[in-house]
Amino acid sequence: MSDQAELLYAKLLGETAPIRWQELQPFFARGALLWVDSQRDLLAIATAVAADDRAEVARWLEEGSLLKVDERQAQDLFQRDPTLWAVVVAPWVLIQERSAVDTNDAAQVPPAASR
Repeated sequence: MSDQAELLYAKLLGETAPIRWQELQPFFARGALLWVDSQRDLLAIATAVAADDRAEVARWLEEGSLLKVDERQAQDLFQRDPTLWAVVVAPWVLIQERSAVDTNDAAQVPPAASR
């Protein structure tokens, strides 16, 4: 990762926070929510989106690691109301579900960000 990418990653880390689905519903209604697979690094993907790395973003979209939240997923999130991590990369809000283990982590660091 370049120095510039590392700085952007660190900036986004500071802007990442836990959030509930209820707070994200207006962003879903505007079509501005992107789902990041739990096996991926939320901040690495957010960094690529912010840096307009079209090749990486296209690859993640194609493989399903990054996708726009659809009605089915929104309904599931509404019913379960899990703890999510979110970071804004305008005009998008990237979200990722936290696992039960991560939810109990006192460090409150998004998955894969604690390298």
